[in-house]
Amino acid sequence: MTPPQAAVFDIGKVLLNFDFQRSADHLSPDSDLTPAQFRELIDQSPLLHRYETGQLTSEKFYHEVRIRSRYRGSFEQFAPRFADMFAEIPRMTALLAEFRRRKIPTYIFSNTNELAVRWMRSQYPFMADFDEFIFSFEVGAMKPDELIYQALEELSGFSGDELFYMDDRPENVMAGRDREWRGVVHSDPEVTWRTVEEVFGWTGPG
Repeated sequence: MTPPQAAVFDIGKVLLNFDFQRSADHLSPDSDLTPAQFRELIDQSPLLHRYETGQLTSEKFYHEVRIRSRYRGSFEQFAPRFADMFAEIPRMTALLAEFRRRKIPTYIFSNTNELAVRWMRSQYPFMADFDEFIFSFEVGAMKPDELIYQALEELSGFSGDELFYMDDRPENVMAGRDREWRGVVHSDPEVTWRTVEEVFGWTGPG
């Protein structure tokens, strides 16, 4: 079988771990909510969904959070405290570097928001190493909605088994497989590396 022509990376739990509790811990002292209550407000909540599908600008998201939590900080204080929730997974960013070394196009494909993207680009140099980016808040749809998969195919010019996709969510990988993408449900970097080596026909140390 012909190897895939491009690699598609999710961000969260693939390239970067994240923890909304960190954000809640940063933000709750300037609000009327406990850290647990603040996390409930922002962690995979209906409010976050609206933000990550482009229904709210960053400023409107901040305004909604401020009203619901009585947050007293400015937007300029809120933005980095909200976004500072990430930690790099070095073995997976090394995999990205290996794709780049082999001149294989790479794409980010992520359910995320503008403030998180700003933060990641300011903190993690590897974010500059991708050919293109598909973010849910820009597309107006979140994985596993087929619209965001279509957007990646249109942007990249690749489709079907030309694409190899890495995501920690089984339902997201399955939606790609429904479009004949190849991929792996990522949980362990070493397993993902071995799968990539097998599918792409790489030999030698990775």
